[in-house]
Amino acid sequence: MSKIINIEENNSVLIISTEGYLNKDLATSIFDESSKYIDEGTRTVLINLSNSNIVNSIGASIIIELIEKLQEVNGSLSFCSLPTIIEKTFTIMGLTKYCSTYSNQEEALEELS
Repeated sequence: MSKIINIEENNSVLIISTEGYLNKDLATSIFDESSKYIDEGTRTVLINLSNSNIVNSIGASIIIELIEKLQEVNGSLSFCSLPTIIEKTFTIMGLTKYCSTYSNQEEALEELS
């Protein structure tokens, strides 16, 4: 089952950790949860994909919508702990031109905080 397994704030960074297939349902959940925080002033979102194994095109398109929403408010989206297949998919799709990727959450937080 695909789901968000944790949402937390660390300094000014919203961290969303996921589990399972990054498909329409999971990406919609990520977008909806992120939007709540963005509407309240959050500008930096980090998605931890260490427990997600694959992404489909619909999931990626919803992530693009999140990137656009953050860009509208001068915010940024980053990813950490990407499985190789997701990292390759994001690179092929050009997503890595618009968001940063980090090898793990600790590295991401050092850079983003």
